[in-house]
Amino acid sequence: MTATDRTLTVAETEPLTLVEDMGRPGHADTGVTGSGAFDRASARQANVAVGNPPDAPLLEVLLGGLDVTAGCPVTVAVTGIDAPLTVHPAAGRARPGHTRTVVRLAAGDRLVLGTATSGLRGYVAFSGGVDAAFVLGSASTDTLGSLGPAPVAPGPLSLGPPAGAGDAPPHRRGGFLPPLRPTAVVVDVVPGPREDRVAPESVETFYTRVYRVTPQSDRVGVRLDGPPLTTLGGSLPSEGTVRGTIQVPPSGVPTVFGPDHPVTGGYPVIGVATPESVDALAQAAPGTEVRFRRV
Repeated sequence: MTATDRTLTVAETEPLTLVEDMGRPGHADTGVTGSGAFDRASARQANVAVGNPPDAPLLEVLLGGLDVTAGCPVTVAVTGIDAPLTVHPAAGRARPGHTRTVVRLAAGDRLVLGTATSGLRGYVAFSGGVDAAFVLGSASTDTLGSLGPAPVAPGPLSLGPPAGAGDAPPHRRGGFLPPLRPTAVVVDVVPGPREDRVAPESVETFYTRVYRVTPQSDRVGVRLDGPPLTTLGGSLPSEGTVRGTIQVPPSGVPTVFGPDHPVTGGYPVIGVATPESVDALAQAAPGTEVRFRRV
């Protein structure tokens, strides 16, 4: 069976349903950022649950909202958000359920993922992975650089061949990650490299005061509202940045870079959030409290 024999039909989805994997690191020198799943732990777990390699392409669905019909037998898992998940068999009664379970679909079965009740980004893995074109070694959609597949739209969605023999439901080791209901997130920060370009009293403010996620946040960066910080010494030459970089722009209010961040920046970097903290921020809806903790 080839990848083209394995398809789903997308009837409905949200505008920011993207194909993502673990990204395309190693190309910053050519101006290409790493991209990839925002909440990497949830993406890996969804893939493993259906028997895929942890870095297989899958869907990142903002706030849920996905309606697909299977054109072939396929195993599905959804992580990252809490949301209702209903299976409508080709023949028989609907089976209501929830995310963080492994679902087996027969050809003709329809799966409907509802709106998230907590969390922000759901990760939908299909056995075999999403069959998407690779650009620089990755099938990830980079929203800043406009690389990779276009956002998922109604129509056919191709899947790759399942690992192993056939498409039998895999043996899942361990449980799913606990539900994320972040009304507050503590972000662990490795200080520097430009903490010395922030006034000492502002460094104390950064680590002791509360910030909140704003609606302007996206995959490029988590934008915050809260007490502004004072920087010292004027502008800096542009320097390389990474996922989790915490810049202090002219407004003084920090921004935490997400997976589609620019590869360079000229504002002081007070610190870098740990990978686990960036995963948590991926699920932080507008209004979520954010505190920073030095590690």
